[in-house]
Amino acid sequence: MKIFIKNMVCDRCIAAVAGIFEKLDIRFKDIRLGEVETEADILETDWIQIENKLEEIGFEIIKNPSQQLIENIKNLIILKIGRLDTDENFVLSNFLSIALHKDYSSLSKVFSQNENFTLEQYYILQKIEKVKELLFNNDFTLTEIAGHMGYKSVQHLSSQFKTTTGYTPTEFKKLEVHNRKPLDQV
Repeated sequence: MKIFIKNMVCDRCIAAVAGIFEKLDIRFKDIRLGEVETEADILETDWIQIENKLEEIGFEIIKNPSQQLIENIKNLIILKIGRLDTDENFVLSNFLSIALHKDYSSLSKVFSQNENFTLEQYYILQKIEKVKELLFNNDFTLTEIAGHMGYKSVQHLSSQFKTTTGYTPTEFKKLEVHNRKPLDQV
């Protein structure tokens, strides 16, 4: 049985959800961002416990198929950006269509109808949050960040960063408060 869970955005989230299932003695075959596959069907009493424990730590079970698809899209984007291996020729529509075996226009339509922005806007917002993290950690130069994030140039990154945040990357680095958002709140 597959259970779709909202707000799982990192390996710590996976560990936290796994811990809940282990404490409740519910065996699972697989657990990944946004999804747990159990070995057997879940009893109604266990469902209530799972929902309560997940909600206590900021997660929730997604029952609506459209919401499940949206959460899957978001998780794919977060994983892709987190790898820091986006080529400058990366095409979001191709990536999502291949990964989800669905036409991009239908994915985009479902996403836009249920969220406050388009798929492309969400992708850009996630990239900018990752750029903020990389700037804050000071691990890479701006040129290296642009390369890792799939920007064709530092100028393109800087322009998109300024449009989204109101600051250039250099101005952002100088701020005392870095105004980063958790990935599940983007």
